Amino acid sequence: MKKDIHFIINKSELTAGTRGASLGPEALFVAARAVNNRFFNDFIVEELPNYNYLLDQPVEHAFAKRIGGLIQVYSVVSTIISEKLAKQQFPFLLSGDHGSAGGTIAGIKKAFPTKRLGVIWVDAHGDLHTPYTTPSGNMHGMPLASVLNEDNLVCQINEVPTATIEAWNQLKNTGFVGAKIQPEDLIFIAVRDTEAQENALIDRFNIKNYSVAEVQAEGAVQIAEKALNDLAECDIIYVSFDVDSMDPKETSVGTGTPVANGLHPNQAKELLQTFYKSPKLVSMEFVEINPCLDDKMNQMATITFSILEAVIATVK
Repeated sequence: MKKDIHFIINKSELTAGTRGASLGPEALFVAARAVNNRFFNDFIVEELPNYNYLLDQPVEHAFAKRIGGLIQVYSVVSTIISEKLAKQQFPFLLSGDHGSAGGTIAGIKKAFPTKRLGVIWVDAHGDLHTPYTTPSGNMHGMPLASVLNEDNLVCQINEVPTATIEAWNQLKNTGFVGAKIQPEDLIFIAVRDTEAQENALIDRFNIKNYSVAEVQAEGAVQIAEKALNDLAECDIIYVSFDVDSMDPKETSVGTGTPVANGLHPNQAKELLQTFYKSPKLVSMEFVEINPCLDDKMNQMATITFSILEAVIATVK
């Protein structure tokens, strides 16, 4: 069934360690216009307010950088997502950094508090850190921990101040108090760059990670179908696609944290097309295009736009 797509532009880059992800959504528009493609003219497109001006202010929380701004971002994102879903619309997010994806998940859970939500995370990174375990303080490494309502105190390496703990607890309870998803309802694809603290959580919760090697050996469609089958008990599904899941040799380094040995763009496309056809899918999100870091003249956005266009065309 055709989805009533509403594109949500979220330019927040508060949580990344590098600058420029806020330009990622616009780079997709540039990629379309460069070939006279009026793709976005066929859809409702809404841009959210962002709080990137906070990047010019001092960091108050060393282990959760700019968490005050991220609380506002979570609130704005979760509100519009829940509103769109209440109207049976399909929010398709084009976002800056990955840190705000926890707000997307919070909004889905706010709209469907009694439904079991599955998350498919196509990414090079696990994003399972917390203020207690982060080596950098950058919160784009924490969105999944926030929606799992997980502190990972077993692996604590940081003495976190009370004010940071209070802000972290507020963030975790955005839209819906407590965990939005359960670990068994989280599926990784192409995750290959994780720290020991994240690995401990992955092992403890037995989180499934379909490796790039498995995608190459079995085929992207087959892996996507396996992931959907893993979430067969879930009522609804959200897919988050970080472009760093793709191999920089096949794309570019136009993303905040490129990691070698990733997916081929065609594999990413086939994965996302298969997920998009699922009747359980209620939202999809593309993140982490950074044209400021691109060494190939907006190539990451150009490739990602071709994937986006192909995904949308999957369901007529």
